[in-house]
Amino acid sequence: MILGHLFGLYTHPKQEWRAIDKEHEGVQSSLSHILLVALLPPAFAFISSVFIGWRIGVGSPIYLTQSSALAMSVAMYFALIAGVFALAYLTYWMSHTFGSTPTYTQALELAAYTATPLFMVSIAAIYPQVWFLMIAGLVGIAYSVYLLYTGVPILMHIPEERGFIYASSIVTCGLVLLVSIIAGSVILWNLGIGPQFSH
Repeated sequence: MILGHLFGLYTHPKQEWRAIDKEHEGVQSSLSHILLVALLPPAFAFISSVFIGWRIGVGSPIYLTQSSALAMSVAMYFALIAGVFALAYLTYWMSHTFGSTPTYTQALELAAYTATPLFMVSIAAIYPQVWFLMIAGLVGIAYSVYLLYTGVPILMHIPEERGFIYASSIVTCGLVLLVSIIAGSVILWNLGIGPQFSH
């Protein structure tokens, strides 16, 4: 069921990870979850940049044109989905090093459900103040990392001690992916594919 595990991941994460491990609903369920939850960041980024305006320090809010915001939102959506699939592949690729033999579906489930809090915290973009978004982002990242550390031993069927090192490696890969996406955005901006501001 789409978003069926969402409530449990926030209220009792370890039990929910065990339920996910027991059911293994397959690639289609994980894909549906990713496609739906990954809509939140671009949707709220579009709303805040076109209709509310971003405030950086004092002064008037900054707005984007609708066409520019839409293009950036679509690009963000596909980048987020690609990032989850890349993280799942890296999780799967590293698994044998830590004595685990998961399927790619298990790695995708781990990546999809771990990324969920980070995607959901994008609701904070309705109040587009930089300090507020940074606090909300840190909360989302912290809970995503917590889900990762609790989920790895359960989904990968390895002891918690080994799971801790495995999860730390996944976090490192996630940070590299994030930096790669940011670097790609900067390169596109330098090529002239950047935001267009409305006045």
